[in-house]
Amino acid sequence: MCPPRYFAVDYVINPWMDPTQPVSADVAVAQWTELRDTYRRLGHTVEEIDAQPGLPDMVFAANSGTVVDGRVLGSRFRAPQRAAEAEHFRRWFVEHGYRDITMPEKINEAEGDFAWTGSLLLAGTGFRTDPAAHAEAQEVLGVPVVSLQLVDPRYYHLDTALFVLAEATDTTRAQIVYYPEAFSAGSRRVLQRLFPDAVHATKEDAECFGLNGVSDGRNVVLPVEATRLGGLLAERGYEPVYVDISELRKAGGGPKCCTLEIRKG
Repeated sequence: MCPPRYFAVDYVINPWMDPTQPVSADVAVAQWTELRDTYRRLGHTVEEIDAQPGLPDMVFAANSGTVVDGRVLGSRFRAPQRAAEAEHFRRWFVEHGYRDITMPEKINEAEGDFAWTGSLLLAGTGFRTDPAAHAEAQEVLGVPVVSLQLVDPRYYHLDTALFVLAEATDTTRAQIVYYPEAFSAGSRRVLQRLFPDAVHATKEDAECFGLNGVSDGRNVVLPVEATRLGGLLAERGYEPVYVDISELRKAGGGPKCCTLEIRKG
């Protein structure tokens, strides 16, 4: 995670951003701190990278890399305003002992568009990540990749329209939740085929960034407004944990956007 010390909305790279609306870095830091502390209360280890001046979106650490079995595929941003973030995160991985690091040739916004299910990598495209980055991810990470087409610009990354509730095991398939209307017709058929028991979210769930949740297989961290979705997940045996991300949402981010999940293998 990266604290939003320099948080601002100075430019527009997604439909949620409006530089004419006031934002508060202090409020963003307070909300981010509560999210970080929530993870720690749930028993997770949280590592931090220092924020850098001039990079207000660096708080959205999910876009910094994809880590599966200790192998790291870095990021390459589409928006020039975020391009410098990739090198800061690459250095962090090197300094923290990661040796198997590949920086991509294709535009790839990491866990923004890549979701690991425990058996395959769901990969989004349509607004940010280059379709050719899906093949690159398969080659670098050595896992099967399933491409999904996003069609609604409000849900410009896969992690705004889908997240994994529980990873697959040797005996159980992965469980996911997604907002069907964010995907093309063919991608919806693919998701239905792969995950017939998935939770389907509504427009209401999606608009409050409820699909930008983070699950450890039991506890599911959600925006405080996502109570309808939280209720559905509770019926499935999950424990919803609500956090306020209203200030961070002004830049088009939520719990997952702020969170890179490191899988060391």
